[in-house]
Amino acid sequence: MTRHLITSALPYINGIKHLGNMVGSMLPADVYARYLRQRGHDVLYICATDEHGTPAELAAKAAGLPVAEFCARAHDAQKAVYDGFGLSFDYFGRTSSAQNIEITQHFARQLKANGFIEERSTRQVYSLADERFLPDRYIVGTCPFCGYEAARGDQCENCTRVLDPTDLLNPRSAVSGSTELEVRETTHLFLLQSKLEGEVEAFVAEAGKEWPVLASSIARKWLTEGLHDRAITRDLEWGVPVPADVWPELAAEGKVFYVWFDAPIGYIGATKEWADAAGAGEERDWRSWWYGTDEDAAGGVRYTEFMAKDNVPFHTVMFPATELGTREPWKKVDYVKAFNWLTYYGGKFSTSQNRGIFIDDALELLPADYWRYFLMASAPESDDASFSWEHFSAIVNKDLADTLGNFVNRVLTFSRKRFGDEVPGGHAAGEAEARLGAEVARLLAEYEEHLDALQFRKAAFALRALWSAGNSYLEEKAPWLEIKSDPEAAALTLRTAMNLIRLYAVVSEPIIPATAQVMRSVFGTVAADRWVTAEQATALDTVPAGAPFTVPPVLFAKITEDDLVAYRERFGGAEE
Repeated sequence: MTRHLITSALPYINGIKHLGNMVGSMLPADVYARYLRQRGHDVLYICATDEHGTPAELAAKAAGLPVAEFCARAHDAQKAVYDGFGLSFDYFGRTSSAQNIEITQHFARQLKANGFIEERSTRQVYSLADERFLPDRYIVGTCPFCGYEAARGDQCENCTRVLDPTDLLNPRSAVSGSTELEVRETTHLFLLQSKLEGEVEAFVAEAGKEWPVLASSIARKWLTEGLHDRAITRDLEWGVPVPADVWPELAAEGKVFYVWFDAPIGYIGATKEWADAAGAGEERDWRSWWYGTDEDAAGGVRYTEFMAKDNVPFHTVMFPATELGTREPWKKVDYVKAFNWLTYYGGKFSTSQNRGIFIDDALELLPADYWRYFLMASAPESDDASFSWEHFSAIVNKDLADTLGNFVNRVLTFSRKRFGDEVPGGHAAGEAEARLGAEVARLLAEYEEHLDALQFRKAAFALRALWSAGNSYLEEKAPWLEIKSDPEAAALTLRTAMNLIRLYAVVSEPIIPATAQVMRSVFGTVAADRWVTAEQATALDTVPAGAPFTVPPVLFAKITEDDLVAYRERFGGAEE
């Protein structure tokens, strides 16, 4: 089996993320990782908190904490929320780790040795009020391209254009709000992307053949506009230090690497964290996932990245340029799964503006599987998608409560009432069961096809179709009528339906893992199963007659009109 390396865009450290962040990277990566594990593949799903850069310092200052302490607390808080959401990271690390510092500095040394980093004198904004240089997000102002008045000094949140702080119109300090700014000379390190442009173009031309249009078009747009040499250091107190053995003067000045230089390297750093965290007697080789040619270790790895569209340029152009410039065989991405944005009633979710539903609030309202299924069924793959409470409740009530939950509940409660706490036997399978098995096998193949292709919205629809097949079978056979004239026929129907529940427990696990565990526990098994084969789907006989079963609590409660009123009052919900 192929070894699969999976990474999702690193969530930034300055607060709990919102549903848009979840659907745009971490959740689909988790669904894919769970699916591949069930299919028997060797999977390593890596993520980490992105802890460097201006927002971390600003958030720490607002919290009244040293930045290191703030980041440590925020990392633990984020990890707890992701655990609650059911994300199955193999390791969730930190870009401030010793491992990432070591590897980032190694990359810098190699790039310098190969002629792809140089020192340049540059003009940078200095705040007289703050008595310091103001890098990237320490400056806000008007975007020169789209006119957005709250653009940051590194990127415009509105039009996604990458900026330099000196590009902004009407700039002001994000620290003090002061407009008493001037431009002074300072020295920074620049990554000479222009010298690597041809190699990056060749990489995108080859690897991008397989990428979805959203990812490949963004990468090619950047390349068409030309790669510019970019400053990769900043004047900040918190970050990966410039190594003193290579740049002693800059190190003495306290320069640190720009967050977008060290953050993608953080995937590698977190993998080394994973390896270093191995228990006694356990061997983990992080290099086998990241370092090597086709003839040795990393050649057998397929690397898939998950991210929202605003992160695509850095992962498809800038990070590959960094890897290529080391002249070392670092693993580069094979497939980039990019997502459009999930909006909140047509407006953008925003951490900085506290707009939308944040993950901790979501879990306070309803269990994770409600959100997991809805987000996959509404994944913004082909275009932006809009969240509304009305749409959310319609999906939950129709698909989860009525289609899946009601099927499980009525099958098990009716069987217990009529036949007791063991799976009934009844007649041998007949024509209706043969038709059902063929249909389930067909739908399962369709579901697998969409998951293999990383088409998550289509996969959710295919899963719903599998659930619907059970309801259609139940309506056709009508065991509540069969029991009156032919109890053995009713027993067959219920036994077949229980086998469907067992199948649903297995194939639903990637998207709704907690519910899948409850369905597995009906028949006394809790551990996740390997995937269902086509033969098992056709036969529907993995749960034998006479096996004990239990009736679980209601799987999904319906969202009522009163619930919707309460949600709108708390979070808003007027069309904009």
